[in-house]
Amino acid sequence: MKNNALRYFPGSSPLPTFTTISSVAVVVGIVVGTGIFRLPPLVAGHAANELQFMLFWVAGGIISLTGALCYAELSSSQPDAGGEYHFLAKAFGPMTGFLFIWGRMSVIQTGSIALVAYILGDYATLILDLGKFSQAIYAAITVILLTGLNMTGTTHSRKTQLFFTSSILFILVFISVAGFLSVPAPATPSPDAGSALTGGNAGLAMIFVLLTFGGWNEAAYLSGELIHVRKNMLKVLISGILIITGMYLLINGAYLHVLGFEKLKASQTVGADLTGEVFGAAGTYLVSVIVILSALSTVNATIITGARTNYALGRDYRLFRFLGAWHSGKNSPVNALLVQGIIALLLILLGAWSKKTVETMVDYTAPVFWFFLLLTSGTIYFFRKKSDNREKTFRVPLYPFTPLFFQAVCAYMLYSSLAFTGKGALVGAAVLLTGIPVYLVTSKLKW
Repeated sequence: MKNNALRYFPGSSPLPTFTTISSVAVVVGIVVGTGIFRLPPLVAGHAANELQFMLFWVAGGIISLTGALCYAELSSSQPDAGGEYHFLAKAFGPMTGFLFIWGRMSVIQTGSIALVAYILGDYATLILDLGKFSQAIYAAITVILLTGLNMTGTTHSRKTQLFFTSSILFILVFISVAGFLSVPAPATPSPDAGSALTGGNAGLAMIFVLLTFGGWNEAAYLSGELIHVRKNMLKVLISGILIITGMYLLINGAYLHVLGFEKLKASQTVGADLTGEVFGAAGTYLVSVIVILSALSTVNATIITGARTNYALGRDYRLFRFLGAWHSGKNSPVNALLVQGIIALLLILLGAWSKKTVETMVDYTAPVFWFFLLLTSGTIYFFRKKSDNREKTFRVPLYPFTPLFFQAVCAYMLYSSLAFTGKGALVGAAVLLTGIPVYLVTSKLKW
């Protein structure tokens, strides 16, 4: 009985158990999710031709790579389970860090978990309908089971993540290759076709491309548990971005080959259209399985990284010390996982009465996410000034132009997310601002 008891000690902290491969699995698992089955038609709708469409995805990989280089320097020189929270608190002060962690716990991470769980519920309902609240039931079951899995220990959660990510990559490669081996769609040139650099609307197209690439920054939350973090963080981020970009180019190439450019633009269910053309009637069932597996992968990886931030909040603020308990035997932030799961379930419960759950969750999370990504990438200037040049950590090439370029992209995405989102964005911002009085109370009372 004694060995099975929870062992919380004031000095307990994360142990370096994540390998490079398991960390890459988390990054790829978060990014390669349901977006690649929903957003390519929107990108194609703003592209002048097939070549420009594919170049948009290449651009998404390059932009993500520049951001990854910035995060590789930050994470390898400042490793901490708090990730972006740790960078912001040290560079801009504790209040900025607190607001970020508050927003991440109440808006960004829990909203993302609820969003993807609902998408899983949509597709699971196609296989077995559980009634009026079928999507919400599936979403809640997903959050409960995967949160429980993570609470049993980090070893179980990272092995499960490796299985999920490997499976989805294998399936995507399989259906892409099958698509390329099938009869190509008839050529139907677009009447508005321009060159690779003219025509189309690159600004709007990149909103959807970068949304599909979103999530690679979560690697920062593994920096406190990555083995040989100073040497391996760069490998994790670069490998992850290259795998993601390669997969996106492959699957989008298959979309064009099988459906053609005009049919791709008009598609409402591009994944189902692709598998239906290649595999016939079985394609609808297959795409449902693929989306469910992708959603499981994304939710599990998001639960892993999200709980690390909650743990850091409890570690640094006595008012939230319940979250800062680290289970030394399971090497897992059990209480942080539990609270995160409860908040996600509350969002799922609220979403059960919304007719536009997915759209609402995107509006709720996007502006806050891009604001803090812009702010976090700016911390690299602070740490460069404070660092000792003799430190043997990775340094961003072409500094300061690389981080400036990435910040410009973040600023544009922040503007776009505010311009194109609805009331959900106001709700997300309001929830974020409630963190200000909470911080002032904890600071004044020395909590």
